[in-house]
Amino acid sequence: MADSTRLRSIAGACWRVVRIPFWVCMGLFFGFVLPYTVVLNKRVQARFNDLVFAVPTRVYARPLPLAANTPMTPAALELELTFSGYSNDGHGQVAGSWAKDGSSFIIASRGYAGPDGGEVPKRIRVALGKGQVVSVKDVASGKPLDLAHLDPARIATLYGAQQEERRIVRLADAPPLLLAGLQAVEDRDFKHHFGIDLTAILRASFANLRAGHTVQGGSTLTQQLVRNLFLDRGQNFTRKFNEALMSILIEAHYDKGRILEAYVNQVFLGQQGSQAVHGFAAASEFFFGRRMEDLQPQEIALLVGLVKGPSYYDPRRYPDRALSRRNLVLQQFVTTGLLTEEQGKQAQATPLGIAGNGQLPHNRFPAFMQLVRTQITNDFDDDTLSQGNLSIFTTLDPAAQLYAEQAITTTLKGLGKRGDAAQAAAVVTDAKSGGVLAVVGGKDPGDQGFNRAIDARRPIGSLVKPFVYLVALSQPDHWNLGSPVDDSPVDMRQPDGSIWSPKNDDGEIHGQVPMVDALVRSWNLATIHLGMSVGVPRVKAFLESFGLSDVNPSPSLLIGALDLSPLQTAQLYQYLASDGHALPLIAVRGVVDEKGATIKRYEVKTGKGEYQEAVRLVTWAMQQVARSGTASAIGSSNLASLNAAGKTGTSNDMRDSWFGGFTGDHLAIFWMGRDDNKPSGLYGATGSLRAWRELFAKLPTSPLSAAPSSGLEMAPINPEGKRSDPDCQGVRQVPVITGTLSQDPAGCFWQHVENVFGGGPDAPLDAPAPATTAPIRN
Repeated sequence: MADSTRLRSIAGACWRVVRIPFWVCMGLFFGFVLPYTVVLNKRVQARFNDLVFAVPTRVYARPLPLAANTPMTPAALELELTFSGYSNDGHGQVAGSWAKDGSSFIIASRGYAGPDGGEVPKRIRVALGKGQVVSVKDVASGKPLDLAHLDPARIATLYGAQQEERRIVRLADAPPLLLAGLQAVEDRDFKHHFGIDLTAILRASFANLRAGHTVQGGSTLTQQLVRNLFLDRGQNFTRKFNEALMSILIEAHYDKGRILEAYVNQVFLGQQGSQAVHGFAAASEFFFGRRMEDLQPQEIALLVGLVKGPSYYDPRRYPDRALSRRNLVLQQFVTTGLLTEEQGKQAQATPLGIAGNGQLPHNRFPAFMQLVRTQITNDFDDDTLSQGNLSIFTTLDPAAQLYAEQAITTTLKGLGKRGDAAQAAAVVTDAKSGGVLAVVGGKDPGDQGFNRAIDARRPIGSLVKPFVYLVALSQPDHWNLGSPVDDSPVDMRQPDGSIWSPKNDDGEIHGQVPMVDALVRSWNLATIHLGMSVGVPRVKAFLESFGLSDVNPSPSLLIGALDLSPLQTAQLYQYLASDGHALPLIAVRGVVDEKGATIKRYEVKTGKGEYQEAVRLVTWAMQQVARSGTASAIGSSNLASLNAAGKTGTSNDMRDSWFGGFTGDHLAIFWMGRDDNKPSGLYGATGSLRAWRELFAKLPTSPLSAAPSSGLEMAPINPEGKRSDPDCQGVRQVPVITGTLSQDPAGCFWQHVENVFGGGPDAPLDAPAPATTAPIRN
């Protein structure tokens, strides 16, 4: 009894000592800790659950098609492979690698799923020769392939407010060595602790105390994940408390697999400018240019080693530190039995193997991406694009884009001071489909600012002339390429009372000239007279049928008083390049969801075509422009075999230099000028034409046929535009629409009259007569 009384007395005394702290603690717990934990718990769950869906939209170039007899050069193929993140390992065994043997390439493709189906991974041998693909074979079977595709390069990511690049992967798709190695180096008790590891904390504290500075951390993978998701890098008590509490809450709600998967996708591993690199999959492409599934042990070790300090061990800035850290991690792989001693030594003996530049697509092509956004915003809002886990497959051709950028850079540099003050833009399209292959918005192609290819509207000069001739030639009963056109002075009174008196660029008057010569030599006066005969309203209406507004209704329209952007000009010239099909220019082929299902396809269905024979006549005439006219720099170069069709353009006072031209596969429009609208000192032939030549000196492409197309026939035409005996003096061989001319040739009764063509009986049949010795500059 006495013992019981004594115990109660002791308990009472203890209670009197602890009751105040007890009630204070209880008050803190129920008044702060419990509510705080409830609020924190909701925040943790909401953020963690959102991780699955916060995947931005990825944007891809077009898959590279490879088939026998298609244009391709070794340089272009290597450019495509490099841009798509393929590595030249000398073997071409691992997916995403290639090797070169003479003129043959062994490529281990990665496969892809796209709006057109896609392709499975395979090893292919591509043989090249004479500027084209000779053969494509499956390496495993040795059988020829009709067509193979390389997976498209990723060119951009459409983000929300934060620029965080990541690739979402599932644990089942991650290399086993990565998962096991990560735990071996960062958290060996990961499978057993409850979010915090007291043993690891004590062990790290003892090691740090003994060393006198921090040499070891005690954080678990869960704690590191919490820091990436919720907290800053501070070391104060509040942050540490929140980190521990959140880690326990995450462990209470989610299994270890879910936590590890979140970590693999979320951990911060690098920085590219303002763009943070999160997750091992994104880091794999950023540092090695390859997918995570294709990494070798030494590459996995480097990424695991970066977890400790992405900035301190950055392999591009501090390669020695990175190499030392990687080898230390490899040794830990060996110690824990993940690699054998021999495997560890082999891996340590390899170089870092870091790709030269960051491979993350941070909107590398802003001018092209503006066009992509314009096309898709009618179907997808910003929230869907920034978090919808979509894949956009575009029409961008990496080789065309990069070569167009290089063409502008090289040309402007070669122009000296004129090039220093000038700006430039370009649009390249697929001549057959209207797909936009490249857009360059300025001489600094990475500039996110003003996009001259889309937003700058400048007078196009003589680039409008082919459409004046097209409207005339669409009336074959009245006009053909041999029809005489009056190249005489023009004096017209304007609405304001002034007199409009345009001149030819050479300052000469040429009298009656055949239509083909007027276009080939870009004579203004002949074009004005032709356009007035056809009717300016008809020319205006034809141009407006392409969706153009505010088209100049005055006769000055006929020689280029029309302000268009390079993209709008490309839309006009696409009609010519695609043989009379009014194809809309598109930059997006399709959109695929996270499951690989196509949810939107952008297709262009071609109809029969309009005025095709007239278009073919204009194309033939434009081929003469490139052979012996204002663009003769093409015909006199090694590009002559392309039989390209083109037209130069120069606006008043040499403010704008234009060139538009197409081959069998590609159409390219170039513009050069000054942003302040001062004279650039460049004609079409001395500025933009040079850039066009630079592009097609490198870009693999098919030639146009030199022969007149279907529906046309070559006919001997006299100076009156009539079919004539081919032996008559001054007769020219030009294509005409089949069946539109009388089959009875006119005689030679007019030969006593001076040959108004000026070429004489020995003039070349398919070349314009040399009506003037002035230099051709337009």
